[in-house]
Parts: sequence; C-alpha cells; structure tokens
Amino acid sequence: MALRIGIAGVTGRMGQLLVEEVRASGAELVGGTSRAGGTSRAKAAPQGVSLFPDIAALAAASDVVIDFTNAATARPYAAAMAESGKAWILGTSGLSEADEAAVAEAARSIPVVYASNFSAGVNLVLALAERMGAALPAEDSDAEIMEMHHRQKVDAPSGTAVGMGRAVAKGRGVALSDVMESGRHGHTGARKTGGIGFAALRGGQVVGEHTLIFAAATEHIALTHRAFDRRAFATGAVRAALWVAGKPTRLYSMMDVLGMA
Repeated sequence: MALRIGIAGVTGRMGQLLVEEVRASGAELVGGTSRAGGTSRAKAAPQGVSLFPDIAALAAASDVVIDFTNAATARPYAAAMAESGKAWILGTSGLSEADEAAVAEAARSIPVVYASNFSAGVNLVLALAERMGAALPAEDSDAEIMEMHHRQKVDAPSGTAVGMGRAVAKGRGVALSDVMESGRHGHTGARKTGGIGFAALRGGQVVGEHTLIFAAATEHIALTHRAFDRRAFATGAVRAALWVAGKPTRLYSMMDVLGMA
C-alpha cells in the first residue's frame, strides 16, 4: 500500500512543488489544506488535489503530513498532529523558542522531522559548519553569517542562517543564544570575541543564498550555498516523508534522514 501524504499549505509556492514531488515519488497524494489553513481564503488548488477544511482532517486521512506554512501555525499544528498520531515533516522557518518547544512536545507522541532546510546540500554545509566551528577557535576566528532572500520573506535571519549559527555554536560548545549578534546599527563598539554575527539581505526573487565566513587575522574561509530552485527543498521534504514512515516516536532532523546524525 502506497504511503499517504498530505500537504499543509498546498496552494502556496512550496505546496505546488510538493504536489509534483509527491506524485513523482510514487506515494499517494491525499490532498492538502490551503495556505491559510482552510478553504475560505484558498487560491485554486493544483489540479486534482482535494482541499481539507483543517490540519486535523488532513492528518486523519494521511500517514504523513508535510508542512511549509508559517510560524503562526506551529503551535496549533503541533497539538493537532500529536493528537492525530501521524508523522509530521515540518519545514516552516521563523519559529520562536516557544514554537520549537511545542514541536518537541509533539515529538513525544509522534515522529517529527523538523529542519531549517531540507536541501541535502545545505545539510552537508551545516555538518561542515559544525566541524569548522570546533576546529577554528572563537578567540582567533570571527564567525559571520550572511544570507539573502526574496523580498517577500517575512522572517530574518532565515532559518537556515540560524541553523548555520547553531552548528558553529555547537562545534564551539556554546549556545547560539549566548553569542548571537544580529542587526548591528549605530555605534556598536568593537566586535565581541566569540560572537556569531548575522546579516540579512532582502531583494528581488532570490531563492536563498547563505555564506558562513570565518575571519582570522591571517586568512578568511568562506562556505557558501546558493539555491536556484525551491524544488531542492520539496525533494528533500518528500525524501524525509518516505524515510520517516514507520520510525519510532521522537524528534528527527534532516541529518537523520541523510544518515549523518
């Protein structure tokens, strides 16, 4: 029996790519919810895709739900998915600490794959970022992260940029929240030793560009990933959905899916 996959936010840009990828994977596309979470404000659904009234109804008809909606839905969706008992693939960015706590709580009841980015290439970069953070001491190498996205993106820094920062911080044995420096403006004083800096650029229709820089007195190292098509994220999310089927209840990352955890 084919795996039944539902797509939250199926009428959005990512949702429509996910439709194509689910169909190409051989899984059964159950349908989706509109980007608003219901049908009243929905754009036209992709041809042949059924719209469900809410996330609970979608989860009830699915084995796995893929969710790229928005941060405002994270906590109610976490509760609904936990109640459903179905697996959840979550790629929404801009989640707060409280949102992430709700996701972790849901993962006590269901298998959840939560990732700041589902691209295989980005996750390889994150693995390298952690190793570089461990190898390049904070006292000698300043870590800076620069990202650029399309003008419609509502959160900054991006989830992938934050993921990079967390990887560097993990490599250095610190919490990102203790060393993060974002949005410098005015007379900020000298750079703090050990800080991890962030710069967010917005403009045009850039899918996603991320650069991690380690700047020492004698050399600079830059690690860059550029996404040219959102399909890379959709492909990775469907890969995660196929992988998580039948897995034990817990919180997973894309590193688990790729066998790199």
